[in-house]
Amino acid sequence: MMFGLPFGFVVEGSVSILLMVTIGYCVVLNSRLQRLHADRDTLRQMVTDLVRATDLANAAVKELKTTAVEADLVLNARLEEAERFGIQLANHVSAGQSLMERIAKITAAGQSRPAPADVAEPPVALGPTKLQTALKQLASRQLLRDNAA
Repeated sequence: MMFGLPFGFVVEGSVSILLMVTIGYCVVLNSRLQRLHADRDTLRQMVTDLVRATDLANAAVKELKTTAVEADLVLNARLEEAERFGIQLANHVSAGQSLMERIAKITAAGQSRPAPADVAEPPVALGPTKLQTALKQLASRQLLRDNAA
């Protein structure tokens, strides 16, 4: 007998106190496990969302690559076309210059003859530099029109 209480009663009281502490600990542990499972489900959802976002990003990158390739092809085609037009324009300018030179020679030959008194003076022909300036202005206007289109 301890302190006037039977030994069995003390042991039973100690066991009941330990049992209450164990039950309390189990309740706390159960709540923590529930939070862990909820966090696991949240984490699983986050991973699923991340995988979806990654798949969407990969699809967007593939589409961007395809668009970039198409844009590159279109740009190359337009550059080649512009080069062809540039060559054609240069040929036309060259042909125009040679034509103007011939016209200038004809005009100079016509001016070197004495003009009769009743014939008016022929109009002044454009020189090669004025022709070149006019052709350059025409070409720049054409390029502006093509670029605007």
